Amino acid sequence: MHPLRRQRLIAVIFIVIVATVAVALVTYALRQNINLFFAPSQVVAGDAPAGTRIRVGGMVVEDSIVRAPGGLQTTFRVTDGPSEVIVTYTGILPDLFGENEAAVATGQLEPDGTFTATEVLAKHDENYMPPEVTDAMNKAMEKAHEARP
Repeated sequence: MHPLRRQRLIAVIFIVIVATVAVALVTYALRQNINLFFAPSQVVAGDAPAGTRIRVGGMVVEDSIVRAPGGLQTTFRVTDGPSEVIVTYTGILPDLFGENEAAVATGQLEPDGTFTATEVLAKHDENYMPPEVTDAMNKAMEKAHEARP
């Protein structure tokens, strides 16, 4: 093989290897930041992975908010209609967070089925509900109506 061709071939192989490593590293980094959304029905059905960062959303169940005395830990239940998930959160909740209001929690599902949130988002006005929550609640209601005899 001619020395110039050999040098070009080595350069092309080097560029392909470096590009492959760069794409692999970017893909791995993005995989760490993906927050998949799950409705409470999906969590109860076992579709949500335990120990992975996910989002769970729905309506906060009435009379389910329990605040720890003298601390920032709050426990509440989120529902999409047919199913509920217990969420625990340590921190200051948004001002608009409340019962019968839409909320989305980011965190991870524990092996016992409770959801430990690192962030809780609440709707920002009386007419808005996050699209993921609306879709999840509509699908859950449709499944509940189909399951009835």
